[in-house]
Amino acid sequence: MRKSYDVVIVGGAVSGSSTAYFLAMNPDFNGTVLVIEKDSTYKYCATTLSTSAIRQQYSNPINVKISQFGVEFIRRFHENVQVDGDAPEIGFHENGYLFCATEASLDILRENVAIQQENGADTVLLTPPEIQERFPFINVEDLAGGSWGRTGEGWFDSYGLLQGFRRRARSLGVEYVDNEVMDVHRDGDRISFVTLKSGETISCGALVNAAGNFGPGIARMAGLSIPVEPRRRSIFIFSCRTPITQKMPNVIDPSGVFCRPEGAMFLSGGVPDPDIEVDPNDFEVAYNEFEELIWPNMAHRIPQFEAIKMENCWAGHYDYNTLDHNAIIGPHDEVRNFFFANGFSGHGLQQSPAIGRGLNELLTYSEFRTLDLSPLGYSRVARNEPFLEEAVI
Repeated sequence: MRKSYDVVIVGGAVSGSSTAYFLAMNPDFNGTVLVIEKDSTYKYCATTLSTSAIRQQYSNPINVKISQFGVEFIRRFHENVQVDGDAPEIGFHENGYLFCATEASLDILRENVAIQQENGADTVLLTPPEIQERFPFINVEDLAGGSWGRTGEGWFDSYGLLQGFRRRARSLGVEYVDNEVMDVHRDGDRISFVTLKSGETISCGALVNAAGNFGPGIARMAGLSIPVEPRRRSIFIFSCRTPITQKMPNVIDPSGVFCRPEGAMFLSGGVPDPDIEVDPNDFEVAYNEFEELIWPNMAHRIPQFEAIKMENCWAGHYDYNTLDHNAIIGPHDEVRNFFFANGFSGHGLQQSPAIGRGLNELLTYSEFRTLDLSPLGYSRVARNEPFLEEAVI
């Protein structure tokens, strides 16, 4: 390692590696980049423990636009990240999302669909008979409607996406180091250097906080704070005695439970009650959620799921923004060389291409040049003014 870098990125998972990738790909950026990752196996990072999906069905137009770029990037993934003609396979299954609504939530769903359509998303509002015609395995008796993303939504290999960013960035000169930031040194309104667990100090022109659930701790080292906390999510893989032969979307039940195909099996999860802050090192699966939350709601929505068997499970985390469920992107108002990429609230994987591109623009040009992400800036946190995203799963 050098003793000094133009950009130091704390966290080498998908947000940090996307930022490194776009900086390396930008011919106008000629600086040096170091990515510090404390676990290069990525065994416990949110990227690899996520459900690996992308959607355009949001309530906030900026998130629709963010995902549209993400879909475009994923569709051209091999071309975008190949090194000597080689790139990871990410297997994009473009089956869509189906948000199911009762009478109580139909108006909100209708408003969201109008926003999505105005911003170019291929989303349609379906009546209960139309849902059953397209997806005959779904029980629509208590539904008032649903919204379906016909294209531009689905799931893919999250680890492949991460490795694609990482390999291409490294091939273009970005340096990665297995180490941990133990302190962030601030001199007035600037970050001057970081101290690593190995004892080394690294000076930086700019620091990017892409440390996921450890991001609030990195901010505190610099005397800063963000309204972000780890929230645990348990994910379950189950088999079904009676297979579903039709093309199945990611079904979002009004209860908040979701389910989609995972090979010959099914992947499901939901929002725990209570949904509280946990230790970022707590990966204990809440097994009771399968019996009390997942199974009853999914068996009601898809009667074939009366007879299922849990085959696998794991727990991961959301870096949850308690202010408004939206990411915090860009520099601190006063410490201008401290950049945030935090608080994605479960959307970090799918938003990583647009976020990496945007941070690259800020670091290179001091402004956004493609998609204006300034509403996601830190200023709203300082003002305590939420920029709300309501469609959080």
